[in-house]
Amino acid sequence: FALLGRDLDMVRRYCAVSPAEAELLKSPEAPIVILAAHGPENVAPSVAPGQRTLGFMLPSTPLYHLLMERADGPLVMTSGNRSDEPQVIRDDEARERLSDVADWFLTHNRDIINQVDDSVVRSIAGRPRLTRRARGYVPAALPLPPGFEDAPSVLAFGGELKSTICLARTGKAVVSQHLGDLEEAATVLAYRDTLNLYLGMLGEGPDVLAADLHPDMASSKFAEDIADSNGLVLTRVQHHHAHAAACMAENLLPLDTSPVLAVVFDGLGLGPDGTLWGGEFLSANYITAHRLATLSPVPMPGGEKAIREPWRMAYAHLSTAFDWKDLNKRFPSVDFFQRLSTRPVAQLAGMVASGVNAPATSAAGRLFDAVSSVVGLRDEVSYEGQAAIDLETAIGRNDIAEPSEHAYRFSIREKGGNGLLTLDPHPMWEALLQDLEQSIDISEVSTRFHCGLAVAVVETINTLRKLHDDPWKGKVSLSGGVFQNVALFELVSDLLKDQGMEVLSHSFVPCNDGGLSLGQAVVAAARSARN
Repeated sequence: FALLGRDLDMVRRYCAVSPAEAELLKSPEAPIVILAAHGPENVAPSVAPGQRTLGFMLPSTPLYHLLMERADGPLVMTSGNRSDEPQVIRDDEARERLSDVADWFLTHNRDIINQVDDSVVRSIAGRPRLTRRARGYVPAALPLPPGFEDAPSVLAFGGELKSTICLARTGKAVVSQHLGDLEEAATVLAYRDTLNLYLGMLGEGPDVLAADLHPDMASSKFAEDIADSNGLVLTRVQHHHAHAAACMAENLLPLDTSPVLAVVFDGLGLGPDGTLWGGEFLSANYITAHRLATLSPVPMPGGEKAIREPWRMAYAHLSTAFDWKDLNKRFPSVDFFQRLSTRPVAQLAGMVASGVNAPATSAAGRLFDAVSSVVGLRDEVSYEGQAAIDLETAIGRNDIAEPSEHAYRFSIREKGGNGLLTLDPHPMWEALLQDLEQSIDISEVSTRFHCGLAVAVVETINTLRKLHDDPWKGKVSLSGGVFQNVALFELVSDLLKDQGMEVLSHSFVPCNDGGLSLGQAVVAAARSARN
């Protein structure tokens, strides 16, 4: 839960606040700032169960100032919505939908026109980095790189999760507020209303539309309907290319830029080969993206159910890398195997063997899920990324001065004779299971996993630079929701910089799917300008 503090003094009772974080809290945008919970006092454990951080904001409206005048401690602030649904903005709807949640309602005679959530930001590696771009930052226009001034205007529809809309024209991009996950019908309605609101505010229609490659996303279907009814060109942009392009655009690389080596790690997105990507190394510019390396694909037994139940991904990873029966015999003390004795493992084995309801994925997010389950942190999740968050939190306060000394190893090799490099976690799993068998503390296991993946990323980058004679000139971009993981991001970034490489990353556009619409817009604009 987010917390509202009266002033910095109150926030410092519960959190350590750096000068940069204090400036973010006091800024006109007044976002929720993620802070280390190292203060002399503690909030209730149920505010942020098991976490080492808290999200604080300061009053941003007269009502908040009045509310906090007599408060002797912070207040928990939520968005006035049920889980996975958009905020309720009408009084009658609030009384109907939230009457069993809230005891009192404070109403006003001024209607809320636009649903806008609180922005969320964290200071990482010396820069503010938005994970949710909304109130305070929206609808301010973002400058587009040189060369986009005369490109056609583009309306981009974003993704399925953390959806946003982007209108790019005349060298600027207006990215909407965070709209939520389009898996919920109520969010789809809010998305449609916001789309109409933005089109009305901005006055003129677009020349080109852009959407994700996946045809079944609600955002893609909106784009198709509008393209068909208005006779507009619809440009499909592969998910991870959009992530890479958003990072390039935020860093103002010109339209005619030479390619960058883009590392895009996320939960998953449809690849052009029909499989689910998510652990990718791409050579990308604004026009095209070519896949050079990937994490080893594994099945997702049960499809989307494997996202909600990380033990499924753990089984998939281990049964792909090893003989399952032999593994149970070799590591009898590892609790994971006892826990799975009550699960329908035989059913999963059948899915994997037949390929039915078990699509292949190379997603880094699913690897984090698998590790979190095997080490005993999280077999089921109640929100996206929960297992990975738990795994990062488990690092504790370990000092990671020399990542290579802690690292579990990954193997890097070519598979299939097509030149595609693959990061294989088999050696990592072998070492991790041996550590668990020897009752090594989970904090050390998590540290070694994070270090191992970071070192493997950098080794893969160096291998690709040698194989391809480094056409990227040492320029590497990091994008995708997995790089919200502070430990992984800082480890990879520091290792690359130590080797003299230039690292491009996100700051005021989320590295997660909240930045997809910007990436889609610049790719579609670049392709249209070329034609």
